[in-house]
Amino acid sequence: MSFLWSLIVGGIIGWLAGLIMGRDIPGGIIGNIIAGFVGAWLGGLLLGSWGPVMGGFALLPALIGAIVLVFIVSLIMRSMGKKRT
Repeated sequence: MSFLWSLIVGGIIGWLAGLIMGRDIPGGIIGNIIAGFVGAWLGGLLLGSWGPVMGGFALLPALIGAIVLVFIVSLIMRSMGKKRT
């Protein structure tokens, strides 16, 4: 049950990061979950573990890390799109 809760919280974190940045995360729900997990890892590395914790994620660093991840992914996707045209 803990793993399922982590997937839900990770998906919500990724979804919120996409909303805040105004960009769609490729992969839909799976992309949101991946962005949430990777964002939580990135945020934990950059900012440590502080703030409220839910589903095993420190929410504020995870959200900030996911926002950074969405920004980086959008830059990469944009540069790949320019090369194709």
